[in-house]
Amino acid sequence: MTMLHTVNKSPFEKTSAASCIKHLQAGSSVLFIEDGIYAALDGTAFSDTVKGVMGDCKIYVLGPDVLARGLSEEKVIDGVTVVDYGGFVDLVTEHDNVQAWL
Repeated sequence: MTMLHTVNKSPFEKTSAASCIKHLQAGSSVLFIEDGIYAALDGTAFSDTVKGVMGDCKIYVLGPDVLARGLSEEKVIDGVTVVDYGGFVDLVTEHDNVQAWL
């Protein structure tokens, strides 16, 4: 059974992203949305945590949320896939379950 985890809180304000990462199983996917996109940025205190699970899990970030915060997609960790809203919908339909980390 495939699981898509969505994280919408910054890893620098809440523990949602860290909790999500701890509970991931191989083959899971994570989509960072809203303020959760800060977890997918390279060169932060949280980027090594994300890089550490990329071998076993697929990591995505919602591009419009990156841009809405005045950032560019070039700041996203290499290997993290940037998706648009249509890609978000595709991810939901491709997975058996969705777990929102609030």
